[in-house]
Amino acid sequence: MSLSSPAAQAPEPPAPAEGVVAPRAPPAVQPISLDAGNPVPAIDPLLLTCTRIGTFAGDLGLTSATGFFLARDGRLFLVTSRHVFIDAEGKHFPDRITIELHVNRADIAEAETVSIPLYGEGLSLWRQATDSAGEVDVALIEVDQTLLPPQSVYCAFTPEHIVAEEAFIEVGAPLLVIGFPLGFHDALHHMPVVRRASLASSYGLRFQGMGYFLTDARTHRGTSGAPVVIRIPGAPGGPGTVSCRLLGVHSSRFDMATRDPVEDEALGLNCAWYSDILLTLSEG
Repeated sequence: MSLSSPAAQAPEPPAPAEGVVAPRAPPAVQPISLDAGNPVPAIDPLLLTCTRIGTFAGDLGLTSATGFFLARDGRLFLVTSRHVFIDAEGKHFPDRITIELHVNRADIAEAETVSIPLYGEGLSLWRQATDSAGEVDVALIEVDQTLLPPQSVYCAFTPEHIVAEEAFIEVGAPLLVIGFPLGFHDALHHMPVVRRASLASSYGLRFQGMGYFLTDARTHRGTSGAPVVIRIPGAPGGPGTVSCRLLGVHSSRFDMATRDPVEDEALGLNCAWYSDILLTLSEG
């Protein structure tokens, strides 16, 4: 898809003094490989890609949503729906978010909360984009890995998990939507839940000219920003192989304004923005 430059960019850091090379601090914690089997006993690594997002205006809690991790070139990003960070129509203007991270492989119930500012010096720190049809409801923000708790336990998608344009996926293919519907989750172990979904429109075709495809799944508020994933049957794992593909980012449910709430059930259809937008947003 044809994409413009991100509409909201983090401010550029000041240039180092002439002749001085500013060293980049090594990341404090490395994500666990998503394709290395089950490095944490009894835990599917897909569950460790996601985290529950809380949005705040100062100390006032606003909403909850879903986010997931993307690792690229030694950098770590948190991905979610753009409307989680800002939604003018819904008068939603948080200034920070929180995420939960596991901190003990031997006891997955141990977790810590990390606060991430959304603005710095009056500028938005997240990245978003537009395409030929307008704004894309996907955003990501870089995570300062040096601020993560020691021994953080999480997995991250990489560019290798994002579906290539030539990949063919059949209509009706079984998909997974991993998230926190209405904030519901395993509160003891800080784990998301998984909804089964199916592909409801032609993958690779921009539905109604927009940069998303449709899924058939039961979803709720709080699932915004969830990864939409397809498993690769029989993937052997190990170097050079991937166990799943990240197809898209769940955004919202569809409904019909003409639907009779008494006579007609909800459509049960959702839009998921194509994941290749993340390759553009995570560049540089």
